[in-house]
Amino acid sequence: MEDLGQVYPLCSEYGVYQDNTENKGLNFFREQQQPHQQQSPPKSSYLTLDDFLGSCFPAPAQSMQEIKRLESIAENSEETLYTPALSSSLQLLRKCGSGKEIECNQLGGASDETCFSTRKKLSTEEIIRVAGSRFIQFSDQRCDDFSMLMHPFGYALSGLSEEETRDVELTRLLLATAEEVGYQQFDRASRLLSRCEWVASERSNPLQRVVYYFAEALQGRIHKATGRFIPKEMKGKPNCETPHGLSTHLGHLSMHQNVPFNQVMQLTAIQAIIENVGSARKIHLIDLEIRSGVQWTALMQALADRQRRLDHLKITAVGLRGIQKIEETGKRLEIFARSMNFPFTFKPVKVSCMSEIKEELFETAADEAIVVVANMILRTMLSRPACLENLMRVIKNLNPSIMIVGEVEANHNSPTFVNRFVEALFFYGAYFDCLETCLKQNTEHRTITEATFSNGIENIVTMEGTDRIARSMKMDVWRAFFSRFRMVEVGFSDSSLYQAGLIPKQFPCGSSCTLEKNGECLIVGWKGTPLHSLSAWKFSRERLWRSLANYNF
Repeated sequence: MEDLGQVYPLCSEYGVYQDNTENKGLNFFREQQQPHQQQSPPKSSYLTLDDFLGSCFPAPAQSMQEIKRLESIAENSEETLYTPALSSSLQLLRKCGSGKEIECNQLGGASDETCFSTRKKLSTEEIIRVAGSRFIQFSDQRCDDFSMLMHPFGYALSGLSEEETRDVELTRLLLATAEEVGYQQFDRASRLLSRCEWVASERSNPLQRVVYYFAEALQGRIHKATGRFIPKEMKGKPNCETPHGLSTHLGHLSMHQNVPFNQVMQLTAIQAIIENVGSARKIHLIDLEIRSGVQWTALMQALADRQRRLDHLKITAVGLRGIQKIEETGKRLEIFARSMNFPFTFKPVKVSCMSEIKEELFETAADEAIVVVANMILRTMLSRPACLENLMRVIKNLNPSIMIVGEVEANHNSPTFVNRFVEALFFYGAYFDCLETCLKQNTEHRTITEATFSNGIENIVTMEGTDRIARSMKMDVWRAFFSRFRMVEVGFSDSSLYQAGLIPKQFPCGSSCTLEKNGECLIVGWKGTPLHSLSAWKFSRERLWRSLANYNF
């Protein structure tokens, strides 16, 4: 067994991995000990590494119905004698994708071959869910290590192709590695990870690519914990990072043109701005994350088409770094405005931290309708709450006519490492699946975009404390946060929602882009997996009006 890579546990039955801190006890499973029984090594319930790689030699075995049955057994502890209590991390595996059914219920049995020839290939997210189910299955079962070692084909997935089966087992191996990292069992994790990295590839299918980047991030976390961490820019890889999204690289522009998410969110935001400040003669737009600025060319065109001509549009772009990129964006926008004979000025504002933001920096005028746009920027300040609080106070004092907020619709801010890992795996799995479909004709641009996303994966998995900047939260959490500043959510009009629904239809991959409403917020997703949220807000002046109503003039 030592020669085969040694047998390592997926869960602890020895009571040594206690969840005693927010960031340390990151186990999938709570320990379950039999009462009045001396603790001793139980019958092995662990998986061999050969079993993980058994998918390299697929053979018929348990059907998908059997896997679903085992999941239901795991949910009901009375149906099996040894079902362990589960931590919230493992519940996430069940919760993610709950309510979704994999097409073709006849996976397994005599109809496997017929079903496989007619069904669609499993998406990346579906493969992760199957792998999560099998991870639960094998942790709930008390299988004998030696028998599994002798019969590695006994748990192959019937009804799946060879590639899908291999991907399921590869993902299960990644989950096992993450669990060991959560236990801080770094030697065990490193051995599992070496097998994972051996199979995964950044040049293969979407599942293997996302596993490759997550394995890299896990390796970084191990090296960081053991004092061998090497910053990414020193690894000899091309630096595809785009600080705060400021990029005009062809790869990122290609994503804007071919992936529907950005255009859905940007054009819906523009429609909301026009509906709320369209009658104003002067508009002052404050962009906290301007990126390439291409969306504001569409705003200029929409404002130019109004019957009532706009006197002036001013855009103030805030930059924490990369001020030169912001200035270049401003020059491009000025050139575009001149070509339309459109009244426009651009002003960059550079600060080293959002705690330095003050109202005076924006030079607002009394006759201006102020619009604030915060696109994928608020989440980067969750590790520095003082900066976020200051920014929100300044915005409230500016009293904008409307504030547009675009965010990632995922929970990447959990203090528990494994929770965060599972959420991020589902999120990026869906995103890589999307990029595979939408950028299929341009592999080079897709690779560049995914390499950029790998920075987010590395930050979520490897970093802690203030170094962990990627801390996305779901809309319900943002809604509670905004309520502290007396912000009121503004609904998007039926017209803007109708137009938002038309945008994906213009893309070959548009049928997989899903739009849903969460309260007044618009959720944009891929094959039902939420990826982005877009919301519009105003600051309530209810308290002021109540005070004035009671005053005798």
